[in-house]
Amino acid sequence: MSRRALMASAMAPNERPSWPVFGPLEESSVLEALRSGRWSRSSGGRKVLDFEEKYAALTGAKYCLATMNGTSALIAALNSIDVGPGDAVLLPPYTFVATLNVLLMQHALPIFVDSDIETFQMDATKLDTAYTQECIAVMPVHLGGAAVDLDAVMNFARRRNLKLVEDACQAHLGEWKGRKVGSLGDCGCFSFQASKNLNCGEGGALITNDEELANRAYAFHTNGRPKEVGSGLAYSRNGANLRMTEFQAVILLAQMTRLEAQSRVREENARYLAGMLAKIPGVQPARLHEGCTRNAWHLFMFRYLEDAGVPRAQFLKALGGKGVSASSGYTPLNKEPFLLKMMEGRHYTRIYGQKRMKQWLEQNECPVNERLCREAVWLPQTVMLGSRSEMERIAEAVAQARKG
Repeated sequence: MSRRALMASAMAPNERPSWPVFGPLEESSVLEALRSGRWSRSSGGRKVLDFEEKYAALTGAKYCLATMNGTSALIAALNSIDVGPGDAVLLPPYTFVATLNVLLMQHALPIFVDSDIETFQMDATKLDTAYTQECIAVMPVHLGGAAVDLDAVMNFARRRNLKLVEDACQAHLGEWKGRKVGSLGDCGCFSFQASKNLNCGEGGALITNDEELANRAYAFHTNGRPKEVGSGLAYSRNGANLRMTEFQAVILLAQMTRLEAQSRVREENARYLAGMLAKIPGVQPARLHEGCTRNAWHLFMFRYLEDAGVPRAQFLKALGGKGVSASSGYTPLNKEPFLLKMMEGRHYTRIYGQKRMKQWLEQNECPVNERLCREAVWLPQTVMLGSRSEMERIAEAVAQARKG
């Protein structure tokens, strides 16, 4: 699809993009799946398999497992590497709550690694300080579509003999030194939820180059039934039903035909907008790590410094008044009241002991992340599908909104 055609299909008359972008291909694909009468993998459908093959090829991974959503992909990943009670996993405090929730479902201990203020990513230089003997895995997040410092994270994981699960739920087509994110660790997980750059309403995928891990994840996602033909109702492990439907798969296959063109539009606009915003006092676009050779731009993130002008809440209100959709992003995940309640509750106390949980509560500090949460501003990926003149309008709105 050409840039002109993409813009015509994505833009409303006021130059704000609509989402999702769809057309006759999605409509005919869904109708074909409906009329087939085979609406799932378990009823003989083939479209989920087609999607898995194409997504594996797109990401450069040997294996792909499609799931009902990104959270399901993370759950399958943790079970495939046998994370459970008594284990700890390193993760960032600046991420969507699903990254934490999947650990809590396993009754694993979340160990938060403070953020890097300039990149918004997990600060890999603080991994060794956060590490404890309970750690079995590290789960970095490629936040907003940009890569965490994967060289540093991979070196740390190898040195500590930890599994590496990449949460790439926001990073479709993102790259680290020319390789697709999600394909460098033991496994990587993606989301196809409605806001994502590749979208089927809900959906997810796990990718890996490890055949044994792929087989364990497959069995887990279909109630413990192994992949081998003729397994019938034999079970190789515990599991859950996390299977993707044929309807999700056919929408994804259609959306994949648009993905590269949309990604290029986002990249061009993000570079242009970042250049303009960097010239505005008190506004600092998120820096990319040197190895991040492609940003998926699920989010355009910048910091509105605390002394930049009017308070951030007033700044965001002024932006909204000028027709710019922006948000303040995440709050400190490590300080969520529900989490602190769980850490003091009977389940975690029984597993880890009162002394360890008291120590966890005392050490649960991420001061850089708290500052980041006070300064962050997000623009959604749909904004990056706008026109070049729309980027200029956003930059002008940011400059004016600093005054309230």
